[in-house]
Amino acid sequence: MEQVRRWDYEGIGIDEETAGRAPWALARTWVDDAAQAARDGRIHEPSALAVATVDADGMPDVRVVLMRFFDPTGPGFVSSLHSAKAAQIERTGTIAAALTWTPLYRAVRFRGRAQVIDAETADAYWRTRPWGSRISARASRQSHPVPGRAELEAAYAAEATRWPDTGSPDDVPAPEDWVAYRIACESVEFWSGRPDRLHDRLRFTRVGEGGLDAPEAWRSERLQP
Repeated sequence: MEQVRRWDYEGIGIDEETAGRAPWALARTWVDDAAQAARDGRIHEPSALAVATVDADGMPDVRVVLMRFFDPTGPGFVSSLHSAKAAQIERTGTIAAALTWTPLYRAVRFRGRAQVIDAETADAYWRTRPWGSRISARASRQSHPVPGRAELEAAYAAEATRWPDTGSPDDVPAPEDWVAYRIACESVEFWSGRPDRLHDRLRFTRVGEGGLDAPEAWRSERLQP
């Protein structure tokens, strides 16, 4: 087997005292740190979120989307009701996701149930998307087969002709299958890479009602690496 190159991780770690009694403060800090690292050119796509669901046969399915919502109610993303993940969410209601920032030696895992975000919030985000991204969303029947790239580009061209770019956020209406989901978290786990693989892991588990910022809703525990 080819020799694998190894890196020692130099994360600053996680301290229970400063992490707080609820996951929100630490999660918000790490997301902000990742955004700053992207502005500094140290990482790319800081909001890349690996989302896992389970299909009808019990097989796990994972894909990377972009986290487009983040507040104490949980992380969120947009999708299509025609997508595989939407069908799997509809069937089980369960979901898991992870943000991983390798150059920062950090990751956050979320597990819980998927909730549809209200249409007003989803549509407000839609209007912030670049014109070309809105056209692509209309042209694509997400997760469904297509004979080739040419057919996909033809569908894009047809939508672009139908909805020309006027510079207005309302020049391309959202497709009927446009949907946004939020993860109502049952657990949130933080990982910080440390030297000699003696990593830090801190898991918050829900014990009551409340958002990610509600101390009474969570208990925390350190996990072995």
